[in-house]
Amino acid sequence: MEDKKETFTYTYSAKEQEEIKNIRDKYAPPMEKEISMERLRRLDASATKGATIVSLIVGILSSLILGIGMCCTMITGWEAYFIPGIVVGIIGLIGVISAYPLYTHMVKCKRAKLAPKIMRLSDELMK
Repeated sequence: MEDKKETFTYTYSAKEQEEIKNIRDKYAPPMEKEISMERLRRLDASATKGATIVSLIVGILSSLILGIGMCCTMITGWEAYFIPGIVVGIIGLIGVISAYPLYTHMVKCKRAKLAPKIMRLSDELMK
């Protein structure tokens, strides 16, 4: 009889297995729990997204108005614009100061509106 050496070789690579799993997950249909979790994340992010945009716009425009007012007060030879420059600067300052309270108010209202949906989804996911 012939003398055969039968051997079994196995190489394990965690990096390869992880890559295979990632590729497989791209093509696998999403599970219901993952869909609900993604919806919950999207709802949570939507509570702050609109408020962030509005408060940034208000803050940036108000700071530009504040800058215009400052320019009017500092230009020499334009003494007629000094008092209106102070008024315009104060209006811009009020806008800058009101940007954050506007943000918090909008977030609070949006969270109150989204609370039932978020609570329902989180209850489903916790089961």
